[in-house]
Amino acid sequence: MTDPKPPKRIFPTSKVDAQAAKHVPSSPQTESQAYKLAFQDTDFLLREDLRPVRFQLELMKPELLLEEANIASTFVFYGSARVPEPAKAKALLDHAKTDWDKKVAERLVAKAHYYDEAMKLAARASRFPVDEEGKRHFVVCSGGGPSFMEAANRGAQEAGQESIGLNIVLPHEQLPNPYVTPDLSFQFHYFALRKMHFLIRARAVAVFPGGFGTFDEMFELLTLIQTGKVRPLPILLFGREFWTRVVDFEALAEEGVISPHDLDLITWVETAEEAWDAVCQHYEVC
Repeated sequence: MTDPKPPKRIFPTSKVDAQAAKHVPSSPQTESQAYKLAFQDTDFLLREDLRPVRFQLELMKPELLLEEANIASTFVFYGSARVPEPAKAKALLDHAKTDWDKKVAERLVAKAHYYDEAMKLAARASRFPVDEEGKRHFVVCSGGGPSFMEAANRGAQEAGQESIGLNIVLPHEQLPNPYVTPDLSFQFHYFALRKMHFLIRARAVAVFPGGFGTFDEMFELLTLIQTGKVRPLPILLFGREFWTRVVDFEALAEEGVISPHDLDLITWVETAEEAWDAVCQHYEVC
């Protein structure tokens, strides 16, 4: 006969108490908002004073679920939500009515082929082997939206692998693209916490042509590495023609506001093969 073991816990779980709270007899006291369990009281959690708690919850929820999914590192994809895949970009050009619409459509067509490159890179990263501890590496992670984000999740799915989507609540609703793994699809209220989760596990970042949001994410990462807050990692900029047209990186160095060696933080690439080779060289893997 084995020796009896003491119980693992003596208090009921929060789930048990939450269930019990549903069956409390009605009275003026139990019907009051004050009587609700704090963690079940949405109005209480949404108070201005509770912002630090919401920060913590938004940091912890994805962290715990990603840890439980054995995801040790990610390959992050940044880029516009407005550049369609090649066929749809061509359709926009065919239906352009004004000179402005035609000009914009032509520029979208010029960038649309990077959709295919994002898919290829995501598929290649997704095939990276699981380590001896069962941890997954270079798991594809995107903002969960359309365009290059969709291409990243799509590439992972077509490779038969899971991928992450970090969506954000916006005034104009942005639903997760259909290629994000449902159990790895997260929604954020705070941009700051979303950006933290992009980088906590990031070991490589692919940056495709984009606008304000992409600039924000890219320049924050460059700043973190430049200031020593984050160890150097591959930052792969797709589309040198686009980036040097919209940002004069060389001029920043010439003006003395960054150092010339800061430009070395950027790796210019045009294809998925070039990008993956750069990652392999950086980590001496593959």
